[in-house]
Amino acid sequence: MDRLSLYLDPQIRDWVLFPITLVMILVGILRHYVVILLQSQPKKLSRAATREQRALTRSQVLQATSSNSPIPPSFYKAISQNLSEAYKAGTYLKDGPPNADTQSSAPNPLSDPAAMDGMMAGMKTQMVMMVPQMVIMGWINFFFQGFVLIKLPFPLTLGFKSMLQRGIDTPDMDVRWVSSLSWYFLNFFGLNGLYRLILGGDNAADSSRDMTTSPFAAMGNAQPGQPQDFNKLFKAERDNLEFAEGLHNWVGENMDTKILRKYGKLAAL
Repeated sequence: MDRLSLYLDPQIRDWVLFPITLVMILVGILRHYVVILLQSQPKKLSRAATREQRALTRSQVLQATSSNSPIPPSFYKAISQNLSEAYKAGTYLKDGPPNADTQSSAPNPLSDPAAMDGMMAGMKTQMVMMVPQMVIMGWINFFFQGFVLIKLPFPLTLGFKSMLQRGIDTPDMDVRWVSSLSWYFLNFFGLNGLYRLILGGDNAADSSRDMTTSPFAAMGNAQPGQPQDFNKLFKAERDNLEFAEGLHNWVGENMDTKILRKYGKLAAL
């Protein structure tokens, strides 16, 4: 069956096709800079909170070097046991040694001001992401509903018809014709390369990420993570330190013999 032949008015190209593309590009660039303006500087950690995190890092570094350690066994064991006792006593906890009440209750994420700030910043960013796209889609549906904008210069199978001709119920139209609403979605997913060229790789103008995050999910996912219970982390590190002590291997063991063997002097002695 012959496909329907169409002849497009050149004004559709000038007053519909180009404006939709230009508006989406400008909105993406504007959104990128709005997101940058909404981003607040991260708050500095207190001295006690920094000390708490560094204490955990110190244990992890010590364990990472246990299999090929430059620290002699006696010093390694002393450092490991000192850390383990400090973890047990709660010396490095920013709120001090735990008592019965703090041990039985988990940290409340809503009581952390930094977590609340992160949640609000994430919600504002998601609103900046979603609202412009909703406005553009409403603008296209209101003014350009049912418009045919462009014909693709390469053949396509019928499976692309529903994707390229949204809003137009014409079974006899060639699959290569693109409707206004479908042109919006093609730009929605296809302009990321242009944004990377203009704004750099780490930009906030990518519209495709809006499809993976809903406004309701943003309320739960905007927070970087639940507050860490360092008391439980320190208890786990005590077991890890004890296990690492059994795997400790000092690189200086029999170093004199290794050096003599390397330079061929061992046999002569």
